[in-house]
Amino acid sequence: MNIKIAPSMLSADFANLERDLKEVEKNGADYLHVDIMDGHFVPNITIGPDQVAQLRKTVAIPFDVHLMITEPLKYIDQFADAGADIITVHVESDGDIQACLDAIVKKGVRPGLVVSPDTSLEVIKPYLDQLSMILIMCVYPGFGGQSYIPASTEKIRACRQLIGNRSIELQVDGGINFNTLKDVVEAGANVIVSGSCLFKGDMKENIGQFRKIIQR
Repeated sequence: MNIKIAPSMLSADFANLERDLKEVEKNGADYLHVDIMDGHFVPNITIGPDQVAQLRKTVAIPFDVHLMITEPLKYIDQFADAGADIITVHVESDGDIQACLDAIVKKGVRPGLVVSPDTSLEVIKPYLDQLSMILIMCVYPGFGGQSYIPASTEKIRACRQLIGNRSIELQVDGGINFNTLKDVVEAGANVIVSGSCLFKGDMKENIGQFRKIIQR
């Protein structure tokens, strides 16, 4: 299985975003995970489509845009136009999930759904054949630096079984570090989001260490 690494922009130095994103790209990351928070669906607030569009000008790495917002349908076109390559929306958000997926596909962007820790995988079953990605949250959404929830491992394994032979990427986000990485990969995750672990210290060394753990 081809394992991809997606550093989370949430842990970058926002005073030096261009520098940090170029480091992510230069050192072989596969995606940039862009967390969008509206202060309503989650307590925190990050950036909007205008800022994503500015960042898009600085790097060519694919943007994996994770919408932690209450009404994602209102903003899908804007984030697609800003340069998103993948857009994932929470099944717990308000509104019509099917309409969100349709809107993402209409913009030529890869669609995905996000499942929070307390949400059953049952809710994504009706949409499986339309998805490019499923994101399993291994912490509660809204803040970086949280510890991995151990029950996530079995949920990842169950999701991998649910995907079967469909060409859906299984992404994990939250508390992924040098100690938890092996567990999520063995459970079936193939896109690894990590923030504080990768951005703390040397990005090249940290991505290299991730690759070594994955290959063991």
